[in-house]
Amino acid sequence: MAIVGAGAAGALAAVQLCETATRRRTPLDVVLIDAAPEAGRGTAYATHDPRHRLNVPAGNMSAYPDDSGHFIRWLCRHGEPEVTGADYATRYRYGAYLADTLGQAIVRAHGTVGVRRLRTRAESCTGTPDGRVELRLADGGPLTADAAVLATGPAAPTAAWAPPALRASPRFIGAPWVPGALDGARDGTDDVLLVGTGLTAVDLALTLDRPGRTVHALSRNGLLPQPHALGPAGVMPAPQDLYDTSLGLLRRAVYRHLSRSVRTHGDWRPGLDSLRPHTTRLWRSLTPEEREDFLAREGALWNTHRHRMAPATAEHVLRARTARRLQVHTGTVVRATATGGGPLAVELSDGRTLHVGWVVDCTGPGRRPDDPLWRALFASGTVVPGPQGMGAATRDGRLLDARGEAGLPLFTLGAPRRGELWETTAIPEIRVQAAELAQQLLGPLTPRRRTTRRPVDGHGLALTTHAEAAAAYRGGLDRVLKVRSGAQDAFARAVALDPGFALGHAALALLGHEGGAAVDVPRALADAQRSARERSDERERSFVDVVTRRITGEDGDEALVRHLRTYPADALALAAAVPTIAFSGVSDLHDDDALGLLALTSPAYDGHWFHTSLLAFLRQEQGRLYEAGELAHRALAVEPASGHAVHALAHVHYESGAHEAGRDWLDRWVSGRGRGAVHRAHFSWHIALHELALDDPAAVRKRWFAQLAPGRVTGVRALVDSGSLLWRARLSDSWRGELPAADVLDSVEREVLERPATAFTALHVAVALTAAGDLPGLRRLRDHALGADLVQREVVGPLCEAFAALVEERFGEAARGLDALLPVLRGVGGSAAQREVVEETLLYALVAAGRCDAARSLLDARLDRKPAPRDRRLLAALPG
Repeated sequence: MAIVGAGAAGALAAVQLCETATRRRTPLDVVLIDAAPEAGRGTAYATHDPRHRLNVPAGNMSAYPDDSGHFIRWLCRHGEPEVTGADYATRYRYGAYLADTLGQAIVRAHGTVGVRRLRTRAESCTGTPDGRVELRLADGGPLTADAAVLATGPAAPTAAWAPPALRASPRFIGAPWVPGALDGARDGTDDVLLVGTGLTAVDLALTLDRPGRTVHALSRNGLLPQPHALGPAGVMPAPQDLYDTSLGLLRRAVYRHLSRSVRTHGDWRPGLDSLRPHTTRLWRSLTPEEREDFLAREGALWNTHRHRMAPATAEHVLRARTARRLQVHTGTVVRATATGGGPLAVELSDGRTLHVGWVVDCTGPGRRPDDPLWRALFASGTVVPGPQGMGAATRDGRLLDARGEAGLPLFTLGAPRRGELWETTAIPEIRVQAAELAQQLLGPLTPRRRTTRRPVDGHGLALTTHAEAAAAYRGGLDRVLKVRSGAQDAFARAVALDPGFALGHAALALLGHEGGAAVDVPRALADAQRSARERSDERERSFVDVVTRRITGEDGDEALVRHLRTYPADALALAAAVPTIAFSGVSDLHDDDALGLLALTSPAYDGHWFHTSLLAFLRQEQGRLYEAGELAHRALAVEPASGHAVHALAHVHYESGAHEAGRDWLDRWVSGRGRGAVHRAHFSWHIALHELALDDPAAVRKRWFAQLAPGRVTGVRALVDSGSLLWRARLSDSWRGELPAADVLDSVEREVLERPATAFTALHVAVALTAAGDLPGLRRLRDHALGADLVQREVVGPLCEAFAALVEERFGEAARGLDALLPVLRGVGGSAAQREVVEETLLYALVAAGRCDAARSLLDARLDRKPAPRDRRLLAALPG
């Protein structure tokens, strides 16, 4: 594949070709042809001026249509950890992102895709007898390819508006983005005339702005781009009456819609933005005459309102206009004359004459591409102009010849498709076109797989991959089921061996989302979805859908249960469904439902130690502690490394009040077979719970620093185990001195603290924030919870309010809020021992509020459930 042009469009096309070919295991050679020094930048993103910012928020500038946060995460990893989706990055920074994304795609594709970069230009293109294309390069060499993608970006300005004398003047700058073109204008103090008032003119006005100089901007309409709103004004649906109508009726419908947007949102932007998904279909529905009418009457209005300035850019422009350093004029250039070799006298159509040192063409791209390659293609009839003479005629990105047929295997994306699509120059459109092109180009080349017996996982389910990747996946699955470390590495090896292995990507996404593994979850999920679409069976696609829904919060629990009914032997799905040490489980899965799920899946496991371990855990949740202990011992007799069985037994000891026996048994296991447990800190937390119940603060403190302090434990595990233990120790007066809760928070990513993915994680974030006395953090978490899933809205949001009342020493209010939440607390998932932290906080609030009778009743109920020296001490300390 030859890609002519290595700017944004070319880079995105190359990324998609590399990654799609790698997933499909389709051998491919890609040749990038561009004379520019660096791929990914093109003209738009080569500027070094930090005032030149993207005119689209970072949240909409991902290189991938199915991974909207990719650019934001890249910025966070490259020195901008505070960036949000509403920020506007610099253009140069975005160019670095595209170059790095392309580089990463090339590295990942090594072995399947070879990429070459030719620092030259393509000047002509002809067909070959075997249906391929031959490109003639500027350095004289030919290049033959199966297909070529012309990713040349917007056409250069034609300067047709400029009088001949002006075009010939050395003070006329026709290509301002060429390196060095602005040196004279930038260094001097003469006034400057920018012809054009679009985004190019805005950028150059910022570059050339300086005290003592006036920058004039001229266009036929005198309209500058509108600014983006400082904050989101809201979302509104598009109107229903858009299609199957004339331009006149469409015009009225749109204006009514924008008026409604102003009335309901106080802003026209939500109304205009709601039209974006419909723009191409609307453009195509118009007749040629209607399109010309629209361009003549609304074209400028559309462009200035649709393609807006970043708020910071708009502020710069406003300051310059207020100081009269930037003046905007309506009209055209009539003539220009030099005055003794110095400044130009430029006469405008309104009779005014401006004396300027430089005139810069900012009129924007021409109607159709005009470099040597495109001129040769147009001249030969291989390519023809698109509708309204804009761009080139295409059908789904394939270039059409003079007969309206797809002659040569030539494709394009971005600006050359403007006549076909109208809106096609922004990254959100180009990235979709790049992905579609990759599918279109590689479809005929993907080798048909021979029907062979597929490898299986450890429970007999077929895997759509090869034997080596399947073996790595089985290793990861086995470690997940045993709660052993190394599962993430095994799954990562599986997808490295087979980048198109959907289940491997989905397993990584699940571990990152629910287990706190160091995984780029959105990226892994997007890879799983792409791979599932391209080559997976129904069971694998169903599992990817389950993981997608769990991560996005769209009926994930229901989808998981449905999946297990159809595929009961899917052990990873079963592990995710039952609330245990590894996963939060289905949030509204009551004991009977969970047991029903295990009964449903039991025939597929036939007494397997993993299934028995899960049953042991559920039995102890029911309070059937003796039966749970028997089941746990049965599973451990078959598989001594079963972390789920050990976890069930740890709960049996705790809930039965066998604190000394439980402490000693679990301590021996952690020091022996438990050395390789992935959640070893959680088992240490269980030992510390026994020590806390035994009223042994010295032992709790020693274990915390030895096995649970930040540095030894990080991420979500630090919240769930280290943070909650600290708070429980403080509540029972078992931790004297400064509480190192801030250290726990510092060990957790900010994204987890402010936007936790699950209600279970959110609960423990709230506990850690309360322990640190972080009121602003609690309020931010509450705001997030109120906009998240149902459980976070109904449980975590009110919980944050109650915890905030506790921090502010409004103990009565805190007690009332916590007491009201106890009946619904189970919805957050996790075990009773983990959720017990809320009950203990309630006990503390009751005592602090002077409600000793209520505190006594609560302690009596706790002691009835299980004996604990600490609770007896607290009960004895209550005033008579």
